[in-house]
Amino acid sequence: MADYYELLGVERNADSDSLKQAYRRLARKYHPDVNKEPGAEERFKEIGRAYEVLGDPQTRARYDQFGEAGLGGSGMPDMGDMGGFADLFETFFSGFGGSGGTSGRSQRRGPQQGEDLRYDLTIEFNQAVFGHEKEIKVPHLETCTTCNGNGAKSGSGPTNCTTCGGAGQVRRATRTPFGSFTQVAECPNCAGTGQVISDPCGSCGGQGVNQVRKKLRINIPPGVDTGTRLRVSAEGNAGVRGGPAGDLYVFLKVKNHSKLRRDGITIYSEVNVSYLQAILGDTIQVDTVDGLTTLEIPIGTQPNSVLILENKGIPKLGNPVARGNQRISVNVELPTRCSEEEKILLEKLATHYSVKGPQHHNSGLFSRLFGQKG
Repeated sequence: MADYYELLGVERNADSDSLKQAYRRLARKYHPDVNKEPGAEERFKEIGRAYEVLGDPQTRARYDQFGEAGLGGSGMPDMGDMGGFADLFETFFSGFGGSGGTSGRSQRRGPQQGEDLRYDLTIEFNQAVFGHEKEIKVPHLETCTTCNGNGAKSGSGPTNCTTCGGAGQVRRATRTPFGSFTQVAECPNCAGTGQVISDPCGSCGGQGVNQVRKKLRINIPPGVDTGTRLRVSAEGNAGVRGGPAGDLYVFLKVKNHSKLRRDGITIYSEVNVSYLQAILGDTIQVDTVDGLTTLEIPIGTQPNSVLILENKGIPKLGNPVARGNQRISVNVELPTRCSEEEKILLEKLATHYSVKGPQHHNSGLFSRLFGQKG
């Protein structure tokens, strides 16, 4: 199915009035009694589904965060579609007895905590190493400031539900092969709250909450890595009926570095040196997370040797004073060509060594090293 906002032809920040106007306009256009074109009925159903989701602040917030996956559409059958069997199942597990039996459920719903939210954040490599403060914008539900969350218009308030008399529950007699039972179920009119709002708040449409996009500053501690989860307390969706807000969970993804690679708190890198630097030793500059740092190449360094820079790795998460090391693999580069002068000097050096006895001419060693004839 297409994006719900696109189906209604509105922006993602559209208010409730804009959504309602868009829905009514499109519903009149594609209503099956008016529009007989092929596909009009299916479009009418899609428009209805889009408004059903976006017209409710809570389902709209879940849709904005997770798309259709956040609406709970798992494809599992609804127990309500299973008729009498579902009623019998509900009777057994809701508490029952003979005629006049009672349920173990509470009389009415009290305050409920708001939903937790997830926010995915991508940060730079060095921000993960040393920590960073990042500003983000998070869409979530906040308590309506006009009605203070009760959903009623100013000067009015919730009233007792006439269907259940304020109890939040209704009783129903059920006849089964096992006898007659009285089932206690949630009141369908007030959703178990025991109260209804006859004059809803104009700001939130009686929901008690509004969707807003809030700016937050997130403190990223040193040493985080991809998959690290940061919890921001009480920055999820607002609670219902005075309940506390949920939490916001920030999931981090760290970008790769062009020259450095991390594994835990250890950083790995490579450096290329000439064969003369490897033989004679040298002092060079290498890249670290702290910038260019001096590295000593010991005399006689062998190819693929690993040199270690202590305390140049990643800080331990929760203990930034303790840092890992940087391990540097040394690649020794051999020249494929050299000048005549270089060749003469190298052959003089080669005369100081013998290869498996005097019968092996030293220029053969030179040829193997540089791909040239001696």
